[in-house]
Amino acid sequence: MIPTRKLGKTNYNATIFGLGGEGILRTSGYFKEAESVIKKAVEVGVNYFDTAPAYQQSRDYLGKFLWDHAKRESVFLASKTQDRTYEGTLSLVEDSLRRLNTSYLDLLQLHDLREKDDLTEIFSGDGAIHALEELKKLGKVRFLGITGHHDPKILIEAIKRYDFDTILLCVNAGDSHYLPFITTVIPEARKKGIGVIAMKITSQGRALSSIKMEEAFGFSLSQDVDLAIIGCKTPQEVEQNAYFARDFKPLSKEELADVKDKTKNFVAETNFFKKGMY
Repeated sequence: MIPTRKLGKTNYNATIFGLGGEGILRTSGYFKEAESVIKKAVEVGVNYFDTAPAYQQSRDYLGKFLWDHAKRESVFLASKTQDRTYEGTLSLVEDSLRRLNTSYLDLLQLHDLREKDDLTEIFSGDGAIHALEELKKLGKVRFLGITGHHDPKILIEAIKRYDFDTILLCVNAGDSHYLPFITTVIPEARKKGIGVIAMKITSQGRALSSIKMEEAFGFSLSQDVDLAIIGCKTPQEVEQNAYFARDFKPLSKEELADVKDKTKNFVAETNFFKKGMY
């Protein structure tokens, strides 16, 4: 079985490898290929599935195929809202529930927080945070979270303003070379008992020019995180990541330093999505 870790205050035991919304899921019109990836993820024991309205037909794929292979109560289903307003978020979540063929989301996250203006709008009188709270009261959402990979200061400010359940952020071997999230955001999140989910562990594959997939996985899961979501293009990639998860052992300080050192000449490749890099 894939090892599990408790996802912060949710108390959910999530597999350390979760199926991300990238890869084949972030496409349109590839239903057959998406089904094979979703089916394989369930077969190998993955219980955390990630999606977002911004990920093309990801929600449609999961809604059509996930329940053919998994029972609803056995899956932790996370989605997002990129809308910063109350009304817009309510509408977006209703659309997500319909597309995902479910009556509730386990986790709803404020997607891709980048600027102070995002926070100002979200926490305003008609901001998205009020929609999240209402949806939780109605039982349409169980837990609330945030995501971001642009500026660590924005995520720190967000968790100071609100008691979120989870945070999804970039955690990879090149993080320390530019605007680090690992050493800044994660400690602040843990002080509040927030569950930490790693993403971009290979920087959408760009880090693999300097390190191996197994090293990328090992480095990220050796940080203070609860799981890593990974987008997969094929069932073979799902199987490979499940193998790495089952075989995972925390890297030693020396091993961590070695993997990090391999990325020192690949700063742009491993951090291309951060503020000031594009």
